[in-house]
Amino acid sequence: MRFTKPFWAGIADGTITTAYRWWKRPTVVAGRIYRTGGGRVLVKSVKETALGDISARSSKQAGYSALDELRSYLGEQPADRDLYIVRFELTAEPDPRQELAAATNLTSDDMAEINRRLDRYDNASSHGAWTRPTLELIAQHPGRRAPDLADMVGRETQPFKLDVRKLKNMGLTHSLRIGYELSPRGKSYLDLTLQADSRQVESK
Repeated sequence: MRFTKPFWAGIADGTITTAYRWWKRPTVVAGRIYRTGGGRVLVKSVKETALGDISARSSKQAGYSALDELRSYLGEQPADRDLYIVRFELTAEPDPRQELAAATNLTSDDMAEINRRLDRYDNASSHGAWTRPTLELIAQHPGRRAPDLADMVGRETQPFKLDVRKLKNMGLTHSLRIGYELSPRGKSYLDLTLQADSRQVESK
């Protein structure tokens, strides 16, 4: 679920437990866990509602200081959308992506699977192989601004950031307040890859 930064702290401390969205159809499902800027939340319910049914209490639970503020944010109902109320709670369940990123003891099967997925991204790319060079770039410049990194390899910032997100979803990188760094898993992968390349060179 997407929330702008002003809502993150309230989600993180549990004071924001409700969201209102104009949707053609719900894009979240009750019982599933979603990532937000304030942490991972478990959606408890998703129900259609009406502007007139929103209470002052519900508006505060959605992170607004007053009912009028929420109504102003929502505006007029779009012709092709209905209003939904989403109730959720912060979950303490471990984030599988974080657990994956922390894993450093990579087996040969792990390496083969990572290589398979990276090769798939490279083969589908319109700008050539980018996965390993991007990992090496982040390793060499941790905490460097994304626009700077993109410029180093002659790419536009937004497509570059989308590609790095793919590496993050594989548990290979972490996002920092500014820039990125390799995760423990990403460092192990790169180290093992470099070792394998060195052995190949020595055997020739």
